[in-house]
Amino acid sequence: MEKKIVVAIIGCGTIANSQHIPAYLKNEDVEIKYFCDIILEKAEAAVKKYGCGIAVQDYHEILKDPEVDGVSICTPNHMHSIISIDCLNAKKHVLCEKPAAKNYEEALKMQEAAHRNNCILNIGVVNRFNNAVRTIKTMIDHGELGKVHHVHVSFRAFRSIPGIGGAFTTKDIAGGGVLIDWGVHYLDIVMYCMSDPKPLTASAEQFCVLGKDIPNYIYTSMWAEDTRNVQGVYDVDDSITGLIRTKGPVISFIGAWAQNVNVPESYIDFLGDKGGIRLHYGENFDLVVSKNGSLIQSTPIFKSNHHFIDEINSFVDNIKHPEKRLPSHIDTVIITAKMMQGIYDSAASHKEIKFKN
Repeated sequence: MEKKIVVAIIGCGTIANSQHIPAYLKNEDVEIKYFCDIILEKAEAAVKKYGCGIAVQDYHEILKDPEVDGVSICTPNHMHSIISIDCLNAKKHVLCEKPAAKNYEEALKMQEAAHRNNCILNIGVVNRFNNAVRTIKTMIDHGELGKVHHVHVSFRAFRSIPGIGGAFTTKDIAGGGVLIDWGVHYLDIVMYCMSDPKPLTASAEQFCVLGKDIPNYIYTSMWAEDTRNVQGVYDVDDSITGLIRTKGPVISFIGAWAQNVNVPESYIDFLGDKGGIRLHYGENFDLVVSKNGSLIQSTPIFKSNHHFIDEINSFVDNIKHPEKRLPSHIDTVIITAKMMQGIYDSAASHKEIKFKN
């Protein structure tokens, strides 16, 4: 009987319990040996809920165990690089939740550690495992849209700042606001579908406006409500807009955790000279093409999938076959990290920046 892949979960919060742990449990080739959280009660609750594993508070205990093959890192952003590098130095393969790190410099250190230790470092850009996104990439690769010259991205919500005053809105912890929380997924979809074109310049502006008066912030819903802290910190972007030039298409974007327009928008438009696509984020997409003297609009039907399960299963298989390179490997995702850093740098300086190399 083939040995099971032994994994540990570091960080037992929402994303671990809603996605990573259930996906590992569905994989018959996996044994979850550790649940780790700095709040030990969360790790102990996971052991009790899932009926397996050992609860630990210090992730260094996991690094000493030679049986552990891989880890899922599901912690706040400021710990991504620290824990990932320690795990890689201990020769553990890593799946780290998005973003890779709270800034590009930290992401580069993670990449270097993965190369130095000859270990896998995949980032949780889960949409690269989504069948709708994969289908769009295939269509673009096959030239069905012609030359894609412009991609427009919108990730906007009405009064929806997550966990205001907590980790999400504290720059020292999260690294940023709506761009690094939501925008990373949208921009990464664009990069994946367009085969990761080299970014050339970025021009952006960010705004920290609607949530600054934390106690009096009025909202209709709030993800991570349990982390709301009226005495906490709010120093990140609640909205952002900009333009990125690449060696491929121009990418324009507008994002907002909170806006005073009650029209949420969550889509990506791929605009080509032969056709166009609007991807409804997390759903299907609409296609317009010119054919036989007419314009044809359709909504393609394809087999849907649970992309988190596909992501976890791919990571497990990658541990068995480390010579493979997944689309979520740090060497690819580092380009998105570089692009987001450029966006933040441009917004901070109020100037267009040019990417080096």
